[in-house]
Formats: sequence, C-alpha cells, structure tokens
Amino acid sequence: MNLTDRIRQHFADSAQTKLAAAEALAGPIAAAVELMARCLAAGGKILACGNGGSAADSQHFAAELLNRFEKERAPLAAIALTTDTSTLTSIANDYAYEQVFAKQVTALGRPGDVLLAISTSGNSPNVLAAMEAARKKDLRVVALTGKGGGAMAKKLAAEDILLDVPASRTARIQEVHLLTLHCLCDGIDAVLPGDAP
Repeated sequence: MNLTDRIRQHFADSAQTKLAAAEALAGPIAAAVELMARCLAAGGKILACGNGGSAADSQHFAAELLNRFEKERAPLAAIALTTDTSTLTSIANDYAYEQVFAKQVTALGRPGDVLLAISTSGNSPNVLAAMEAARKKDLRVVALTGKGGGAMAKKLAAEDILLDVPASRTARIQEVHLLTLHCLCDGIDAVLPGDAP
C-alpha cells in the first residue's frame, strides 16, 4: 500500500468507527449532557482527568467550558486535573503517581460535582483511583473509554455513565473521544440557558 492509500485508509477507518460509535453512544452522551448541565446549573463543577492524549482531551474539554465552545455564554466551571505540574509532581514524588488525580478530587470535589474520567483502555490506575475518590466525595462519574471499558466500566455505580467507544485501536478511540467531547460541549450549550452561571 502506498502512502496516499494508507492515509485514505485512516480516513475511511475513522469515519466507519465514528458511524458505529454514533449508534452506540448517542443515548449515553445525551445522558451525560443532562447530568453535566444539571451540575453546572446548580453551581457545581466538572473535574476532568486522563493521561497522555487523554490529559490533552481533559484540558481541551475544560477550556471549551470555561471559555466558550461555539456560542457566547457565561463561563462554566470546569477544571482539568492534568495541568498543575507542581501539584502533579509533588503528589507523585511524596505518595505515588496513582494518586495524582485522586488527591485533587478529594480536595476540590464537592457533592454534586461530576468527574469526567478519560482512559482509552479503561485501565489507567490513577484514573481508577480518581473514580474511587469521587465516589467517597459523592461525585457522579462520566467514564470516557474504549476497548470494552476495562476496569473503569466495572467500577461505575448505577447512577454513573459509561461512554465506551466500540473500537480497539487507540488512535480510533481517541478520534471518537474528541468528537464526544465536542458533542458534550454542544449539548451543554443547547441545554443550559444563554446566561448560564
């Protein structure tokens, strides 16, 4: 296969994965939008975490809410737990890397807040620890995963939401994750009033 055919194949595979994901995820994404919108309307916040590309997705999502997505509106409360290098490195150094998000959830989370936990495999130990901390603080969890949801899917409570991309290839899962985050942002903007807090 030559290089241009290889590139075309990536586009085709991505499109097919997204179409399959639309069928599987439209309902759960709508439920996540409603949960997040209720949280924000009540004065709560969304905490987001993940590693690597998922860390970047956490930051992207928080920026879209805190600043704006596609329409003018008041800023919405969202924090990416992946950005404070002093906090991350001190927790990793003094305790363990597994605790870098959990300790922040414990400190910053309040009942009624939402944790957006992102992991393509569903098995990231520090994201799992953040979910456990969220449960102790009475936060709801939206788990954005792939590959069947991994250990994260098994740790969700009945009131939590699983957004599991039906794919096994990391690149395809990450591409659907970005689209999912944009769907969440668009949905939140559609559900909340224009002068949302």
